[in-house]
Amino acid sequence: MKRIPKSEVLHKDLNQILEGIFDDLDEGKLEDRESWLSMVMKKGAAFFLQQLLEEEVTDFLGRDHYQRAKGEENKSGYRNGYEPRKVKTGEGKMEVYLPQVRGTDEPFRTKLGAFLKGNTEVLEKLTIEMYARGLSTRDIEDALLEATGDMVLSRTAVSEVTEQMNEEFEAFQNRDLSSFQVEYLFLDAIYESIRKQYGVKEGILCAWGICRGGEKVLLSVGLGNQESYEDWLEFLRDMVKRGLRVPTFITTDGAPGLIKAVEAVFPKSIRGRCWFHRMENFSHKVPKEKP
Repeated sequence: MKRIPKSEVLHKDLNQILEGIFDDLDEGKLEDRESWLSMVMKKGAAFFLQQLLEEEVTDFLGRDHYQRAKGEENKSGYRNGYEPRKVKTGEGKMEVYLPQVRGTDEPFRTKLGAFLKGNTEVLEKLTIEMYARGLSTRDIEDALLEATGDMVLSRTAVSEVTEQMNEEFEAFQNRDLSSFQVEYLFLDAIYESIRKQYGVKEGILCAWGICRGGEKVLLSVGLGNQESYEDWLEFLRDMVKRGLRVPTFITTDGAPGLIKAVEAVFPKSIRGRCWFHRMENFSHKVPKEKP
């Protein structure tokens, strides 16, 4: 029986989150957009890091998971399970699995350990960009150099990870949305916090919904200006092209460009102001209570 790589297990968990299936996950119920995006970020970063760790072992052994050693170009040794490890990130602790190697002439020691010492900002930034625009081999190479100070993976291994991540990006950005019976659509741009924490220059346009059966689903993310009518119009039209039904109710903030785009694409939907943003605006106008 083939042992399933942990990256495949984490990938399944991530897809459950993106499709609104949480029953088998530990995070529990989601109450707001911050916990939703936090969960996606954490699981996405864990999946990304797991791919890097497993490619590091592939580099070391000279063969992939299901390949047997053949010829002198392959080293002796074999994969021998995983050791779970908690990693501290800006979104909380996440669990990854360190691949274990046995039977080699020299012991295997991961050089990606710098990612496991609380310095995961670069990885989290890449996770955002993976879903918003896709990644290049150069993006990942630069990230590894920044986080570890060394090119710890071969270019072949980095290219393999890049290909896998871009397949994830293409699958997410092009998936059919017609199967989601979205009744409540939420639209927002995560901007200032993203720039400060991860150094992403553009805003992250986000769309998530609540379906008729109560499932919560992340529909799409993309790079853009939160005030731009053109960016929001393109963002919404792309989801419609992929089968998004007309929602009953749409929640937005007060950005004029976003409101105009919603009225152009979904003129029959009811639009309401996000209470979170409204209360936040009120709080800035109310004087602070004196001690």
